[in-house]
Amino acid sequence: MFGKKSSSGAQARIDSLIGAGTSVEGKIRFSGGLRIDGEVRGSVEAVAGVSSSTLVLSDQARVEGAVTVAHLVLNGTIAGPVCVTDTLEMQPKARIIGDVSYASIEMHQGAVIEGRLVHVAPGVVEPIGESDN
Repeated sequence: MFGKKSSSGAQARIDSLIGAGTSVEGKIRFSGGLRIDGEVRGSVEAVAGVSSSTLVLSDQARVEGAVTVAHLVLNGTIAGPVCVTDTLEMQPKARIIGDVSYASIEMHQGAVIEGRLVHVAPGVVEPIGESDN
């Protein structure tokens, strides 16, 4: 609890960057590490089977669409369903407007989720949202 955090397979290196002031529309698929400082309108997902994929959203970042990834470090806003197959870290300015499925979660004071939280076994992809009726 008070010891040094282990990375538990999280990608430490950032391979791709969507910079501040950049707006992207459409589906983004990636492997490795992706950092978003800008805005994405569309889904963001890690390539299937890549358990070390990491998505980092800065405090200026905004994603409007579904997010599916192994590790998510969030300090910006996601408007859409989120599926994290391993670890979700929500920093103080983080905001999710949508349902969240996760294996492990860490929320800092100030982080907000407006939606359902569904715990799943590590490595299981169980998207939630529009199909649940």
